[in-house]
Amino acid sequence: MKITQVNTYFVRPRWGFVEIVTDEGYTGWGEAVLEGHAKTVLACVEEYRDYLIGNDPAEIENIWSTIFRAGFYRGGGVLMSALSGIDQALWDIKGKVFGASVYQLMGGACRDKVKVYSWIGGDRPLDVAVAAKERQDSGFSAIKMNATEELQMIDSYEKVDAVLERVAAIREACGKYFGIAIDFHGRVHKPMAKVLAKKLEEFDPMFLEEPVLCDQMECFKEIAAACNIPIATGERLYTKYDFKRLLQMGGVDIIQPDLSHAGGITEVKKIGAMAEAYDVALAPHCPLGPIALAACLQVDAICYNAVIQEQSIGIHYNVGKSVLDYVRNVSDFDFVDGYVRLPHLPGLGVEVNRELVLEENKRPHNWKNPVWRHRDGSVAEW
Repeated sequence: MKITQVNTYFVRPRWGFVEIVTDEGYTGWGEAVLEGHAKTVLACVEEYRDYLIGNDPAEIENIWSTIFRAGFYRGGGVLMSALSGIDQALWDIKGKVFGASVYQLMGGACRDKVKVYSWIGGDRPLDVAVAAKERQDSGFSAIKMNATEELQMIDSYEKVDAVLERVAAIREACGKYFGIAIDFHGRVHKPMAKVLAKKLEEFDPMFLEEPVLCDQMECFKEIAAACNIPIATGERLYTKYDFKRLLQMGGVDIIQPDLSHAGGITEVKKIGAMAEAYDVALAPHCPLGPIALAACLQVDAICYNAVIQEQSIGIHYNVGKSVLDYVRNVSDFDFVDGYVRLPHLPGLGVEVNRELVLEENKRPHNWKNPVWRHRDGSVAEW
């Protein structure tokens, strides 16, 4: 079997899809995107065509290693996101050829279903207690929210109090054992991160995400020492080598590699196994589309340390189109009592609505991150 086509598509709200076609009629789908940089990533996929056309799609490790190593420059968000989408599509083909889910080809599942959480609150979190209660009433046992708006390196305790009030309102509305994940989103610098982490302890959060950026990964140990809350991070790390440094630094309890940024299924399986050796949990990052979610579930199925899965149904970014719009087997993504079943169809387990993808690609989106500024005019972390 040989690869004959590599096609790329822009789809709303902010995603990029990859389609790999073979001479024997098998097609695989992947999601290759770095949010806000879809054009760059899909152009990189086009550049990688030379490593794909005419080659056997079954040789995933060889193709992956060739793309990663033969180009001399490696790693980083753009190159790895392009490789991620390609890798997902290759695994999708392999599963379809053998008539099996990807996780069945990688040793079989170690669980029957995967716990999921739901986003609430938006970029500048509002009405979080009401939204959290709605999610709880619909069956979720956990949510995630952004903690703060803009926050300078040293900022007002008024903003700190606003965070505490929002989390307190959720805890009061949803009870003591409802999971509350609080995403600092890299907006917070070390001085304020320590303050917030300590003060949030009383609400027993499920975890604090990106209390500081991984650029400052040496600070995680210090922040962890300031509180008794699990620390999560990793969405802006792209290879096993990045995660090696993170795990060696210590202070992190949950890693969050993104299956569309960190090398796809091939690399994240290795990252998850490496984290297990450090007794660190896995919770893949996925505020993306259905292909990325399906890929995440394949890895969740086989990694013992996978604890919970992010998904973007209902997230504030999804304007115009959402996850299930691109899916024909919608019922396979039903959430029941806060869990989703493992995919059962061959490959990644998602039947893509190709007609809608082609229609969307006629009007390519140009989604960009918002640019925030502090009151003094300086650029704020978003």
